[in-house]
Amino acid sequence: MGPLRGAKILDASQIMAGPYCTMVLADLGAEVTKIEKLQGGDDSRQMGPFVNGESTCFYQINRNKKSIALDLKSEEGKEVFYELIKEADVFVENFRPGVTKSLGIDYEKVKELNQGIIYCSISGYGQTGPYSHKGGFDLVAQGLTGLMSMTGEPVGRPLKSGIAVYDIGAGITAVYTILAAYIHKLKTGKGQMVDISLAEIGLPWFTWEAAAYFSNQTIPQPTGHRHRVSAPYQAIKAKDAYMMIGCANQRTWEKLCNHVLGKPEWVRDERYLTNSLRHVHVEELEREIEEITMEKDSSYWIEKCEQAGVPAGPINNFGEALNNEHYLARDMIKELEHPVIGKMKVIGSPTKFSETEVEINTPAPLHGQHSETVLQEIGYSSEKIQRLIEQGIVKQYSQTVQK
Repeated sequence: MGPLRGAKILDASQIMAGPYCTMVLADLGAEVTKIEKLQGGDDSRQMGPFVNGESTCFYQINRNKKSIALDLKSEEGKEVFYELIKEADVFVENFRPGVTKSLGIDYEKVKELNQGIIYCSISGYGQTGPYSHKGGFDLVAQGLTGLMSMTGEPVGRPLKSGIAVYDIGAGITAVYTILAAYIHKLKTGKGQMVDISLAEIGLPWFTWEAAAYFSNQTIPQPTGHRHRVSAPYQAIKAKDAYMMIGCANQRTWEKLCNHVLGKPEWVRDERYLTNSLRHVHVEELEREIEEITMEKDSSYWIEKCEQAGVPAGPINNFGEALNNEHYLARDMIKELEHPVIGKMKVIGSPTKFSETEVEINTPAPLHGQHSETVLQEIGYSSEKIQRLIEQGIVKQYSQTVQK
């Protein structure tokens, strides 16, 4: 049984940040009801690749949820929402600031109906400030925060991260902020507004960069495959491939010299006496290391590093990573049965508990799959539900229609 069993989450978010947040909460046992637009639903449903017409993008971050397709612009649709919000512990949305007010589902209105609600808004720039009216996207945030100015090789175009790091980061930040607010609610009975900004969540991650800037105004530059401070802590070329070697302290550096590379004299070399000196001379250090490592395959050097206690590992492509024996042993790949897609794999949860469970039980819902069920749970009669469907206020998934 998950640690959040009994918590009720109402989710009106879409694409990535909000859905990732609510997926994590659902994996931890919360009951998540996803409110989707009547036409098309969550925008990620239109993102490929597709299997049997269903988006696998949507599939990956919407497991363990129920879906109701609802017209929030209609008065009767709002009434459904108001009934749902009365029973919820948490509401998550990622509309542009101002939209919830125009829809009549803003924090002040929701608070009137449910004093204990934790109302989480995820937006590009937050609910206040001079940029709050702007639409925000992961790539724009990577540029704004300075991340792209320090990613990539020293010469060349600015490069983005390989994944939507701020979208996922916003989802993760929302999770721990919601949980903190939930603990506060359990202690006091009081809910509150939670304001998460894509443009802000990454700034606290720049710890070493902030240390350098605030102390001597150093502007971080791209370092490519090398670490900003430590050396050698980088990609190193072997005979067959690149590999990662991490000497983050003097002890591992000495182990690398003495037990891996067979160069005990480097420990006393004036160029390499300290980490700071090694960083200054990193170009020649890298060249001298690779003169040795390029004589044998990466697997040979990784094994030697492991025997010597030097952190090292391969640079996998994504397919190799997903089939890694360690991830498989740690249940990081799960398989679910989807009613349209069929058998489909998802990435598992990195959270492991000794007393409770992470539950990945149900696949991502079809558009409006649970509309009738959700309405029944809040006391709507079959006749009223059918009338809402006929009036186009609610949409119930129909395999016959979809086919």
